[in-house]
Amino acid sequence: MSERRPGQWPVENPVELPEVDEQGAQHLALVAEQARFHVTLGAVRADLEAQPSDMCLRAAARRWQNAITALADELGQQLRNTG
Repeated sequence: MSERRPGQWPVENPVELPEVDEQGAQHLALVAEQARFHVTLGAVRADLEAQPSDMCLRAAARRWQNAITALADELGQQLRNTG
């Protein structure tokens, strides 16, 4: 049982990644932002889809809205205090 399984660390022969130019870095940043948005929206959708009734669905949507608004208010306050 001394053999490593696929993906197990440490990797003896790491793959060399190509250098990323400025345009490539901007593209990766945009793709990362889009991916984060879609993953987050997918989590919200999954929570809403799990609600058993329309009334529960609306209550869950309000909780999400309130949580996002509170988070935006908190981060806005931090920006005002630091900037």
